Amino acid sequence: MCNRFLKTLNMKKTVLFLTVLFAFIITANAQRVSNNAIGLRFGDNDGFGTEINYQRALRENNRLEFGISWHGHDKLSSFKLIGLYQWVWTLDGNFNWYVGAGGGIGHLNFDDDFPGNNDDETFFYAAGDIGIEYNFGIPLLLSLDLRPEFGFGVFRDDFDLDMGLGIRYQF
Repeated sequence: MCNRFLKTLNMKKTVLFLTVLFAFIITANAQRVSNNAIGLRFGDNDGFGTEINYQRALRENNRLEFGISWHGHDKLSSFKLIGLYQWVWTLDGNFNWYVGAGGGIGHLNFDDDFPGNNDDETFFYAAGDIGIEYNFGIPLLLSLDLRPEFGFGVFRDDFDLDMGLGIRYQF
């Protein structure tokens, strides 16, 4: 019985130590993100090229990111709205890395030249986000990220991977 008590006590100490250590690491790596940043994100995911992008800080290392992208071509027009919640950590100096999750809505309109077929679709999607960014001494932020997206629609019912380069003005 005494051995069992000591094992339980040691386990509690270990869990407490790991919890305090994890909390210390998170606060030591906390990065102050800019209150606001607006700019462009250049990506390529099924024709949804350029995105107008806005970031809003919530806390020292958390932010929201919103974007709208559109595409127009001979037989295809589309737009997509996205919202993401992100966590930001310092890598080294002005380099940060971040992860996030969110989702959005989009609409496709295309001409497939087949009578009787529905040529448009509104769809929903879930997205993740992982990336790195460099915060210059001036109010310029460059980022490179990867967004896995899971579509829930008739035509957009698959997995897509969107890589993008972001250029934002911070204020």
